[in-house]
Amino acid sequence: MADLFEEIVRCREAGIPAALATILHTRGSTPGKETMRMLVREDGSFLGTVGGGCLEAEVFAAAKEVIAEETTRTLTFKLTEFETPENGLLCGGEVTVFLEPVTVPTLCCFGGGHISRVLCGLAKTAGFRIVVCEDREAFATKERFPEADGLHVGGFRELGASVPIGPLTYVVVATRGHKGDGEVLAGLFERKERPRYLGMIGSRTKRRILFRKLLEEGLATEEDLARVHSPVGLAIGARSHEEIAVAILAEMILVRRLGKAGPVFPATLTGSGRRAEPGPEG
Repeated sequence: MADLFEEIVRCREAGIPAALATILHTRGSTPGKETMRMLVREDGSFLGTVGGGCLEAEVFAAAKEVIAEETTRTLTFKLTEFETPENGLLCGGEVTVFLEPVTVPTLCCFGGGHISRVLCGLAKTAGFRIVVCEDREAFATKERFPEADGLHVGGFRELGASVPIGPLTYVVVATRGHKGDGEVLAGLFERKERPRYLGMIGSRTKRRILFRKLLEEGLATEEDLARVHSPVGLAIGARSHEEIAVAILAEMILVRRLGKAGPVFPATLTGSGRRAEPGPEG
């Protein structure tokens, strides 16, 4: 089963939704035996087996539901002609199967500034894998992001185009300036993969100027830009870096659990009444 477990690791790192089915207990004559496992991916492909036949078909269907709901499930199947007359099962045994999602969502932060530091810590506590991307090596370290599962240093456009992204990836763009944010978006829009969530720190004015530039240079389409949550986060009146991070995480959780975003984050104000923008550290 080594290949199966290696595939679980690959799915987690790539953000590929998957569920693992494990036979916990059998009684009597059954096609599957205890500890047999089957890994089911969101696209319908699978690895391993729990015994084949109609039992495996039912486990496969349940695994797809587990992936969608991100919940565990324990199922017991009685393999008799009375319990499953339509399938003609005559084994006479009983099988108990445990299903669990094995892929957790990933937060991919572009920019290692103040907001990202707080957001990554909060997101880790909420069950997200953490990946940080920076163009400055000193801002992408284990000392700065002890909760990070991955740290990447390089040009923002190259990172946006190459960092693993899947249907369970939540991307937050929070570099130290408009130039970096635009490079990240340009890189992301080059690829066919799309994250579950894409948010960008900044004011409506910044968004308007940056989006127009990306369109004029042919680096994005209207459809691409419509997917960007900016200003990012729920409208809770957040002002400090910590409050803004809470607002962003809250919107991510809303998308994760309910499949939709909430009211956009309004202009964040500092004491002087100006919109808060990332400083030298982002």
